[in-house]
Amino acid sequence: MTKKISNHKNEFSSYHVGVAAEAIAAGQFARLGYNVSVQYGANQPEYDLVISIEDMLVKVSVKGSNDGGWGLTQGFLKEANLQNPKLTPNHHGAIKMWLDKHGSKTIFCFVQFLDKKISEMPTIYLASPKEVAEQLRKARKGIGDTVLRNHTWPKNSVGYGTSEKIPDNWIFSEKRMKELIK
Repeated sequence: MTKKISNHKNEFSSYHVGVAAEAIAAGQFARLGYNVSVQYGANQPEYDLVISIEDMLVKVSVKGSNDGGWGLTQGFLKEANLQNPKLTPNHHGAIKMWLDKHGSKTIFCFVQFLDKKISEMPTIYLASPKEVAEQLRKARKGIGDTVLRNHTWPKNSVGYGTSEKIPDNWIFSEKRMKELIK
């Protein structure tokens, strides 16, 4: 008689996306020759990894996604709306608050699993907080957005007629890392 051990569902939950993204990012930085330290504990502030080479230390905030986007500034909208109630939703205010929270020695590593088979590497992007903020400000015809994504806006949306695209030069590479840490 075979005993059923678990009722485990084979789903790629947000928890699993985060764990996988962090592990893949750490592996890719190690492949470039960086020493990688992982912060212990869930939901650490500002960064997940510290990478170093020679005497240089860089904090890395890793964000994983399996739906095409990374929600970044929505947690600041309420406060931004209170500061400027005439401009609701105040995406630009929320983006500024988000940007002010991140230091200049932090880089973002965005890991995208959407449309990737288990045998394929996810697409990985690297950007400075300032670059991310600029992208978010340009979204939806300059109205701004809380989510970084590759997206074409459908009819009946504020951004109709535009498409958001993460810059190609953000794709993870040795050259991109050198641009960010110079």
